[in-house]
Amino acid sequence: MTRTQVIATSSVAQKVSAGSPLRALGRGQGLAGVLLVAVVALAGVFAGLLSSYDPLAQIPGANLLGPSAQHWLGTDHLNRDVAARVLAGIRINLLIVLIAVPVGAAIGSLIGLVATAHPIADVTVQRLFDLILAFPTLILGIALAAIAGPGWHAVVIVIIAAEIPLFGRQIRAAVLTVREQPFVEASEVIGADTWWTLRKHVLPNVIEPLAVQFALSLSIAVFIEGAMSFIGIGVVAPQPSLGSLIAASIANLDANPWIAIGPLVVVSALTLGFLLIAQALGRARRLA
Repeated sequence: MTRTQVIATSSVAQKVSAGSPLRALGRGQGLAGVLLVAVVALAGVFAGLLSSYDPLAQIPGANLLGPSAQHWLGTDHLNRDVAARVLAGIRINLLIVLIAVPVGAAIGSLIGLVATAHPIADVTVQRLFDLILAFPTLILGIALAAIAGPGWHAVVIVIIAAEIPLFGRQIRAAVLTVREQPFVEASEVIGADTWWTLRKHVLPNVIEPLAVQFALSLSIAVFIEGAMSFIGIGVVAPQPSLGSLIAASIANLDANPWIAIGPLVVVSALTLGFLLIAQALGRARRLA
């Protein structure tokens, strides 16, 4: 083997290795994203062990206290432990996100996949997606809250509605690209029907772009929950959520700024973590 062939072979091996999704999440920005999300998620899961205070309980004589050994982030204007409320807010936020995004992904992917089977269905679905995307997410949230009332259910529905066109268009683009490949055409020539071709050839080749979109959508969903709760159309008080905690802190920033800093750090860590994961998966896909 010549020197040129050795270099070429090594280059291809490095490219394939770098393009592995699992490897991408095990180093660099992928690992940083996984660690950020894992730390925040574990803090929410083990909230009861990390804080001995009830997030809804009012502590006598503990009004707007600063950080201390007893209250890591101090207390709020209603004498509640801020750290306990932030940890509880993490659980609520992740619960909403991990319900809404998979549901939106499943519905959007199914609609996008089915629509590619017929030109008229494809055009109809694309116009429906255009209609949904024409409404800003918060405007959609306000409209829904006005009809059904604010609450975690409103946040879930808005996130699902926002994700459906994103996943639908993602899988449509991937399907249109993959089904023009020679191996797909060959399966159709030997008599394979459309659904067999989609199941056996198309779907396995669109998993990676959907994984990238899924990670990115988790990041967007964290922001949507925070924004809706911040303006009062999300999770209803006294239940804590990261957005509502930030909103409630505005009037008391001078007394205890940690009321805002705590949930802001968590929202930033979750958003950044999911975004880093999406970027790492996207880079791995391009190198594959």
